[in-house]
Amino acid sequence: MNSLKNKNSVLKSLEDSVLPAESFSILLLAALFSNTQYEGARMELIVEGRGLFVGKHQGRLRVTREQKTVTEVPLIHLDQVIVIDSGVAISSDVVRTCVEEGIPIHFLSQSGRAIAGLYSAGLTGTVLTRRAQLMAYEDARGVALARAFIAGKLENQANLLRYMAKYRKETDYALYEEMMLVALEMRDYLHELEQLKGENIETIRERLLSVEGRAAQRYWNTIARIIPIELDWPGRETRGATDRFNSALNYGYGILYCQVERALTLAGLDSYGGFLHADRPGKPSLVLDLIEEFRQTVVDRTIIGLVNKHFAIEQDEDHRLTEATRKKLAEKVLERLESSELYEKKRQALRFILQSQARHLALFVRAERERYEPFVAGW
Repeated sequence: MNSLKNKNSVLKSLEDSVLPAESFSILLLAALFSNTQYEGARMELIVEGRGLFVGKHQGRLRVTREQKTVTEVPLIHLDQVIVIDSGVAISSDVVRTCVEEGIPIHFLSQSGRAIAGLYSAGLTGTVLTRRAQLMAYEDARGVALARAFIAGKLENQANLLRYMAKYRKETDYALYEEMMLVALEMRDYLHELEQLKGENIETIRERLLSVEGRAAQRYWNTIARIIPIELDWPGRETRGATDRFNSALNYGYGILYCQVERALTLAGLDSYGGFLHADRPGKPSLVLDLIEEFRQTVVDRTIIGLVNKHFAIEQDEDHRLTEATRKKLAEKVLERLESSELYEKKRQALRFILQSQARHLALFVRAERERYEPFVAGW
């Protein structure tokens, strides 16, 4: 009862602190669990809107607009800050305090593309791990990791199809059978994946990506059967997509990207030294590698669930997601990260699982762990 009162008082105080305005939005997501006191809660602060200023005041981050307080967040409960698009100002005190407290600051575009992330400089000083990571690229460890990332993606695609199929068994048995068959086909791609051999990732990458691409096409073709036809979905498109469903997916992946980058950084890994995704200046290839295991469970399931519950994905005249839509998508993706899945024989929050996978990856490249096993969600 006390826990419930604490939660209600927290939410009431947040509601009271927000000023009505049409031109900006603040999302303060409190990770409040049952039987958890507010003192143990962690929060994400997402700031979007021109004219907003983020400053520090007596152990809190304070967001203001025209010198009026929009909201305040206790630093002790703050997990991360995400700034969307341009027009938001942040004081140097906030940057320094967040760095000292281990609170990352992420910058995203309106489409969800990662622009920058601020972390403590000390987190990049993990020389032994980074040296081992770079050396792994040249030997069998790199092949094993690339194969594992794809295997995890395929397993999770299959399990998400099974998860969604079981709710259609009574209402559309033909569609249920089709979805279960496609999920079963993923075994063929997994078998093909296991047969691929190479001395290092350079000798095998194209063949790995061929398997991944063909499996992805089957997966997305099936997803097209279960989302509302009025979305007029043209099929999966990444950067530059203008339709509603792809725009929502891409934005959700952008929110997840920040969490993956943070997990890798905390594990002492270089986000730009990947294995499956090829090197390119400015390309965070290891983030793109590890995110493959979590796209389906965290983002795809969330967005598909929303559209099938008649959530309206709204866009402006330039085909960009509206502020209200971005706010809702970010809220739901971050909520999903707090939900639990079976992991190492216990139910754990997906956020914890993500961090654990990054640590396992670091241990593997340092030869302190025999194998790297991808995360596979249940259904």
